[in-house]
Amino acid sequence: MVICVVCDVLGEENNGTTIAAMNLIRSLRARGHEVRVICPDADKKDLPGYYVVGTLNLGPFNGYVAKNDVVIAKGEKKVILAAFDGVDHVHIMMPFALGRKALHLAKKLGLSVSAGFHCQAENFTSHIHMKDSRIANTLTYKFFYNRFYRYVDAIHYPTQFIREVFEQYGKPVAEAYVISNGVSRSFTSRRVRRPAKLEGRKLILFTGRYSKEKSHRVLIEAAVKSRHAEEIQLIFAGAGPLENELKALSVAKKLPHHPIFRFFSREQLVRVICASDLYVHPAEVEIEAISCLEAISCGLVPVISDSPRSATRFFALDEKNLFKCNDSQDLADKIDYWLEHPEEKTARYRDYLGFTKQFDYDECMDRMEQMIIETNARVRRQMQDGADEDAGVL
Repeated sequence: MVICVVCDVLGEENNGTTIAAMNLIRSLRARGHEVRVICPDADKKDLPGYYVVGTLNLGPFNGYVAKNDVVIAKGEKKVILAAFDGVDHVHIMMPFALGRKALHLAKKLGLSVSAGFHCQAENFTSHIHMKDSRIANTLTYKFFYNRFYRYVDAIHYPTQFIREVFEQYGKPVAEAYVISNGVSRSFTSRRVRRPAKLEGRKLILFTGRYSKEKSHRVLIEAAVKSRHAEEIQLIFAGAGPLENELKALSVAKKLPHHPIFRFFSREQLVRVICASDLYVHPAEVEIEAISCLEAISCGLVPVISDSPRSATRFFALDEKNLFKCNDSQDLADKIDYWLEHPEEKTARYRDYLGFTKQFDYDECMDRMEQMIIETNARVRRQMQDGADEDAGVL
């Protein structure tokens, strides 16, 4: 098949949506499909298979958008139509300007369309300081439904959690697929040697974009309150607009050891995970924390926020793996418990081994491919049935 993947946001692989998009693109190509990509990344302009659109000029808001490492793609008709020439199926990653324009043109051309659901309302409303506004979040979900998702042929939800959340705001879509974005098999436990400067420290890892809804501050505050504060070395694997703010908070809270802030390649991240003692996921808003599953797959026991707006809480095997959302003292208590019970921590990891099998990357990508094939076949049948009916009338 010839498949076009439409990405309002692409850029570096330092966020979940981009990683999900690139994983899908690579896996479909590996399975023999021709994959075209529409995106706003100027550096991909001369790469084969990429069709690059421009970005919107938001005037006085350009600085704010740039600060958040985001670009707003234009829905350029000429570029989209060039990418769609000879295409069998279109998969759209986000319901924004480029995605909506691509959907409109795909429907006019009679192409089958699937779309991923990778953006919670709070991911948007946090940028306008309305993350906790029920009205703002409701209006955002209704906008997503009314202007985009009601018109696609199939929706890919990374978790059942986000499917149930979204379907409260619009008529349930019959062709819905719940498929994890998957964990690469490269994330497995292995022996690694720690740098000498980190010997004797308790390494606590969190992988996530440096943004408000990820709640890094809660982990910083918990580390200070821990009975093991003098030993704890926080590692924040990621990148994002709040890096300087988080560094300043760490200094203000007088952490004995300054956190490590760094974006790691996949191979580097595997080694960092395997060298760590505990994984903490304090995020308040999360559709699917693949980073948490990656850590579990490498042998780390997680401590996860019980936020009702996060699917990650469903990765907890019992209450010891959960802490009260935004409660730094409760998180400190859970950290202390696991650091002080190493034998139970080892037993809990064994419990998690079977749990992570359902997120096998290759199996998840097989299901994504099947979703695209099924959707394309169903739409083609519907179009043929409609043509047969018209022929019968005439």
